[in-house]
Amino acid sequence: MTMADALLPELDQEMKTTRRVIERVPSDKGDWKPHPKSFSLAHLTQLVSTMPGWITKIVAGQTIDLSEGPGYRNQTTESLLQQFDTHVAEAQAAIAAAKDADFAKPWELRMGERVLLSLPRGVMVRQTINHLVHHRGQLTVYLRLIDVAVPSIYGPTADEKFF
Repeated sequence: MTMADALLPELDQEMKTTRRVIERVPSDKGDWKPHPKSFSLAHLTQLVSTMPGWITKIVAGQTIDLSEGPGYRNQTTESLLQQFDTHVAEAQAAIAAAKDADFAKPWELRMGERVLLSLPRGVMVRQTINHLVHHRGQLTVYLRLIDVAVPSIYGPTADEKFF
């Protein structure tokens, strides 16, 4: 089994679930925060919707420099879903096209000149999927706190039996 063969089913499953969570985010509550130190709902949703794009950059060998990030802005849920779908399709294509040797190559996360992390691309792809799942979990807590039904993820929720 190739690395792509191992990663694609995991990516596909997690992104289907993530899409169901993003669909539930109300556009009119973008500024809401559960705590003053927390991201706003719009900021967190935008992060979750863009993270699949990181996978494409990792597989392509492009260093991500956090100092060059565009920042966050409130977007409608519909625009975030379109952005998410584009990023997921690009990530799927990048993983499918990659060879095992590509996943073994080093990759860096930077903050300007400072290297924050340097790991093989395959490790970073899996960590990025896990990182996205973590933020998706935060997003489900936000949904619960604003009384939006939480979709089934790995099993039933108080609002939904199974997907």
